[in-house]
Amino acid sequence: MPHVVVLDPIHPDGIARLQGAPGVTLDHPGTSGGTLPERLRDAEALIVRGTAVDQALLDMAPRLRMACRHGVGYDLVDVPACTARGVAVMITPEANAASVAEHALMLMLAVARQVLPVDAGVRAGHWRVQGQSRTFELGGRRVLLLGFGRIGSRVARLCTAFGMQVAVHDPFLPAGTIRGAGYMVEKELLPALGRADIVSLHLPASDATRGMVDPAFLAAMKPGAVLINTARGTLVDEDALAAALADGSLGGAGLDVLRVEPMIAPPPLLSCPNLVVTPHVAASTAEGLQRMAWDAAGNVLEFLAGRPDPDAVVNREVLRGR
Repeated sequence: MPHVVVLDPIHPDGIARLQGAPGVTLDHPGTSGGTLPERLRDAEALIVRGTAVDQALLDMAPRLRMACRHGVGYDLVDVPACTARGVAVMITPEANAASVAEHALMLMLAVARQVLPVDAGVRAGHWRVQGQSRTFELGGRRVLLLGFGRIGSRVARLCTAFGMQVAVHDPFLPAGTIRGAGYMVEKELLPALGRADIVSLHLPASDATRGMVDPAFLAAMKPGAVLINTARGTLVDEDALAAALADGSLGGAGLDVLRVEPMIAPPPLLSCPNLVVTPHVAASTAEGLQRMAWDAAGNVLEFLAGRPDPDAVVNREVLRGR
């Protein structure tokens, strides 16, 4: 019988889905007391949330055929090593899109309405908080979405509902993808940055995107504009962002991710008062966690049954060899 190992805690619904599947044996954090090599020795399928799938782990799992990431990011997965071993890498592509999109809007609103300083002022006993006049409405503002995948497209719809002007820059977007949706397509990045009141990042970490928000990027942004990042912290040069926030070039920023995670020591960026930060929790709503666990379990079962969803497979070339 195929043996499935869940290395990190996930929503109980995902565990129940695996437990209810005929012909599958399961090892999960609620039951296992063995060492990592002992747990992985017979694993044919693996679900991970925060555990790195690297060469060392692969060496412990000689029978492994697939590894599913609980979420959409796979920074912790050595995809080339998995591909070389013939191990399919899967994600849960649709599960967290709604949660992350709402979080991006929350960060926009929190920065626009100065929620943190106003809240702090009231808690300190000040009903009239200095600086309230610096708040602004989202309606009528121009938002530039960098990336128009599952999350970016949802953010676009939410922004439209707020009466915002939506512009999109995505060099990987097939021609005509958003034709007729009422969004503006920006082909050149730097001029687009100068026209946007809010820039929201929805791109994966890659060689092309790491460090893209650098001094030149920030200098091209409209004075007083806002940066939102619910994607990956490695996209942003944090020192450059801190400088732009400190000198007033940017009006504010809302981040759900940092360059180093988990945070070992607070980076200088966190001293900026015009910054709202959350600890990479955009996807972690009750609904999002349930969907990610359920979909991860479904990916495992469909793969073992010989019916993997190609849209959920990162290294599709592995499927051609099956």
